[in-house]
Amino acid sequence: MITPTPVELPDGRTLRAYDVVPDDDARLTVVWHHGTPNVGTPPEPLLPLRAGVRWVSYDRPGYGGSTPHPGRDVASAAGDVAAIADALGIDRFAVLGHSGGGPHALACAALLGDRVLAAVEGSGTAPFGADSLDWFAGINRAGTAELHAAVAGREALERELTDSEYDPSMFTAADHEALEGVWGWLGRIAGEAHAGGIGGMVDDDLAYVAPWGFDPADIAVPVLVLHGDDDRVVPPAHGRWLADQIPTAELWLRPGAGHVSVLDAAEDALDWLLSR
Repeated sequence: MITPTPVELPDGRTLRAYDVVPDDDARLTVVWHHGTPNVGTPPEPLLPLRAGVRWVSYDRPGYGGSTPHPGRDVASAAGDVAAIADALGIDRFAVLGHSGGGPHALACAALLGDRVLAAVEGSGTAPFGADSLDWFAGINRAGTAELHAAVAGREALERELTDSEYDPSMFTAADHEALEGVWGWLGRIAGEAHAGGIGGMVDDDLAYVAPWGFDPADIAVPVLVLHGDDDRVVPPAHGRWLADQIPTAELWLRPGAGHVSVLDAAEDALDWLLSR
C-alpha cells in the first residue's frame, strides 16, 4: 500500500507526494516524473526490479491531490521537487521521467545543481521551436491536433480535449502488447487522471509549447535519453535532438520500440542510474 503524503509549499499550494522506502538500505533515491495525463503514484512495474531503490514521486499541479498551478512552466518542477525532497529529508537523488515527465525530469537536472546525481529522460519532447527540428513531424493525428490547440491557447486546448476521442492508432502493436501486460498500469493511472478533469493535462500541454524556463544545453549531470525508434506519440527525432544538445547525454534508441514498449528497457535504465 502506497500512502500519499501532503507537502505544503510556501505559496500556499499543496503537492501530493509518494514515498516508497525499501526494506533494505536505500542505495539510491529515484524521483519519478509521470506522463500526460497521469497521476504520480510510483511506477508499479519498476518497483520490484532493483533492491535498494527508494522511489519518490508526486502528482504534478492540477492532477490528483496536488493544487493547480495555472501558468506553470516546465522549470517549475524543479522547485516542487526540491520542496518534496526537503520535506522527506532527502539530500541527493536521481530523476526518471517518461513521456510528459521527461522534460520535467530534465528541469530538475538543469536547475537543482548537485542535488541531482543523474537523469533518465524517456520518450519526451524537445522544447517547442527547437532549432533544426520539425517539431510536429511524425506526431500522430490526435496528438498533432492537441498540441496545435495548445499553441492557440488555453480555450482552444480545452475545447480540443473536451471534444476529442482516444485514438488507439497512436500506439504501435508493441505498445498495445505492453499495455495489455504489466504496463497496463499506465492505463489505470491515466484513467485516474481523467477522472479528476482536464486541468492538469491543459497545464502540461501549455507548458510544453511555451518556453521551458531552462536550456537543456546547460545540464551538467549524466543524462540517459531513452527513446523508441517507432514512437508515434513523440517521434524519435525529439530524442536525437535532446541527446545532441545535452553535453552529458547518452542516447539509447531502441529498435522497434514505441512510446510505451520502450519501457521494456526500464530495467537497463535503472542499472545505468545505479552505476552513476
